[in-house]
Amino acid sequence: MSQSTFNHAVDYTLYYIHDPMCSWCWGFRPTWDALRDTIAKAYPQIAIQYVLGGLAPDSDEPMPLEMQEMLQSTWRRIQQTIPGIEFNHDFWRVCQPRRSTYPACRGVIAASQQDAASEDPMVLAIQQAYYLYARNPSDVDTLIACADSIGLNVSRFEKDLKSEDVNHILQKNIHQYRQLAAQSGVSGFPSVVLGHSTSENRNAKYHYRGVDIDYNNPNASLAAITQFLSL
Repeated sequence: MSQSTFNHAVDYTLYYIHDPMCSWCWGFRPTWDALRDTIAKAYPQIAIQYVLGGLAPDSDEPMPLEMQEMLQSTWRRIQQTIPGIEFNHDFWRVCQPRRSTYPACRGVIAASQQDAASEDPMVLAIQQAYYLYARNPSDVDTLIACADSIGLNVSRFEKDLKSEDVNHILQKNIHQYRQLAAQSGVSGFPSVVLGHSTSENRNAKYHYRGVDIDYNNPNASLAAITQFLSL
């Protein structure tokens, strides 16, 4: 759809629902980057919002062996499904895995509290630490190293990471994910949802549509979004 036919009377938001420690989100990363960048250029009126779904709550318990084996199998399946995606399987040998992604989610929020533009770089830093460098983002020291690698103030980051404000924002994200899932029919991570409402009415209710994704082709989602915009 061309800019000339874009409906400027409608307020649009594209939501990306994810978790920085979701392995399928890592697999989707190249396609999401391409889709996000295309949408930003073709339809700058569409706001793009990341929503942290919170895959697994805080836990200090070691991950059960059965779950470790299941996740290793998932990593191999992703590599078979999405050409070019890399995983460092040394993680399972050198780290003590825990089923806990909330710390990494809070790390993303703490980074964005310092600088909104640091949100996605922090997600990438966490993903690379986990999947490429065999470091555990459930651990605070890994998150601090990630923050340092993208140029954040480490002292402030560590303080924010442990703050109640950041935890509250995470809980709001999780609640938002559940609302989006209920209203759009999406489930799991990653998910993409297009929200829209008529801007002429301040009390207009938002409507949500789940966007089908193809892990190897951003054009599939782009075509669906373009079709939604023309309705």
